Amino acid sequence: MSRVGKKPITIPEGVTISFNGNLCTVKGPKGELSRELHPSIKVNVEESEVTFERPSEHKEHRALHGTMRALVNNMVEGVSKGFERALELNGVGYRASKSGNKLVLNVGYSHPVEITPEEGIEIEVPSNTKVVVKGINKERVGALASNIRSVRQPEPYKGKGIRYEGEYVRRKEGKTGK
Repeated sequence: MSRVGKKPITIPEGVTISFNGNLCTVKGPKGELSRELHPSIKVNVEESEVTFERPSEHKEHRALHGTMRALVNNMVEGVSKGFERALELNGVGYRASKSGNKLVLNVGYSHPVEITPEEGIEIEVPSNTKVVVKGINKERVGALASNIRSVRQPEPYKGKGIRYEGEYVRRKEGKTGK
């Protein structure tokens, strides 16, 4: 049995979940998210809990059971608390700034790199070496943070680049010169 799929989702105060066929819509204080769920997974909504059931022990149904539960749980968590992903810039002269809605990165290229977030995602720059991506959709927040990181990934010799906050970059020893 899927351990994730069996756990019920508790619906926090101020969040409503509605199902119209396979379309799941979650509304909360931070916004509204909707997603198409797989038709074979059965969803039971009680007063303050949502549970998921699968029709059989088939491999596909076992895989979908936990996945559908995790997707709906992320939607509930997103509209109630929101998600954020922090990035750090390491390197001499590497800095980030905000120009209107755009994020401007100076990371060692001959030109500044501009990144425009999608609607519903916001970027904060608390210091010139830290960037925070916030939003209600976990998938889109993670994708934008990954795109920002891919502008200049951390390299293993000096550790320069853009990395997630708290990410460990394994360092290599350079040439000995002998």
